[in-house]
Amino acid sequence: MAAKVDAPAQEKKLSGFPLYARFAFAGAVCCSVTHGALTPVDVVKTRIQLDPATYNRGLFGGFRQVIQNEGPAALLTGFGPTAAGYFLQGAFKFGGYEFFKQQFINQLGYETASNNRTAVYLASSALAEFFADIALCPLEATRIRLVSEPTFANGLLGGFTKILKNEGVGAFYSGFGPILFKQVPYTMAKFVVYEKAVEAVYRVVDKNSVSDGAKTGINLGSGLVAGFAAAIVSQPADTMLSVINKTKGQPGESTVSRLIKIGKDLGFRGSYAGIGARLFMVGTLTAGQFAIYGDIKRILGATGGVEIAK
Repeated sequence: MAAKVDAPAQEKKLSGFPLYARFAFAGAVCCSVTHGALTPVDVVKTRIQLDPATYNRGLFGGFRQVIQNEGPAALLTGFGPTAAGYFLQGAFKFGGYEFFKQQFINQLGYETASNNRTAVYLASSALAEFFADIALCPLEATRIRLVSEPTFANGLLGGFTKILKNEGVGAFYSGFGPILFKQVPYTMAKFVVYEKAVEAVYRVVDKNSVSDGAKTGINLGSGLVAGFAAAIVSQPADTMLSVINKTKGQPGESTVSRLIKIGKDLGFRGSYAGIGARLFMVGTLTAGQFAIYGDIKRILGATGGVEIAK
């Protein structure tokens, strides 16, 4: 019963724009840092998805192949759009998640929202991810083009400008369907599993007596489990996203028809190409994201949050 009383009381410490701006900033930093740091893994994962016949030696073998064929610098291909894209996406995703969660609490009432918290988590994360993907899609399209075609352009600005000039704004959103198909289930699984994992831990551990270091460790562990779940759920769409952004479609060919064709060509096995690399990547970055997110919130005094866990 104490937890129910504490949660609404904590929200009064900080609310409105100052609170959500802190959530957004913490989300932007945690996503940009983790995705940027894992750019080499993403490069290898994307190569495995796009050319499985050549890159058929797993994650570590793929590292050796890229270095041998193109040099160590190739592992940082797409770093610019990755860091910039996920800075924007992280702000919308984490800030939006907390914002929409509060809106559902306002509409349903705290008690009802808490009793139906899984549904609240799912709906809040789906809405937040939709808006986050609008911001992410152009930069993700640029990243994939740079990784799949190493000679396409020199970095973020060059690649972005070249796509815009030669193919138009629509080219940035050719992968919007699959990115939603990938990111929305991914984010829903990510937040729900994380929330449930943290809740399970705090059922046996007193949250008020846990040190900040222990809280970071709990966030890491819960984030790792959430990352594995999210990677498995979203892997087929991730593969399709890589393929659809590799080349332009045929004249008059719709995105839906391209997706259907790609899905048929890939099959079940092909859609899970690179899953080992992605499990490692998503598990690591999700664990890091929740740890960094929690720490930044504490530093900024946004610890009140929007808590409806029992």
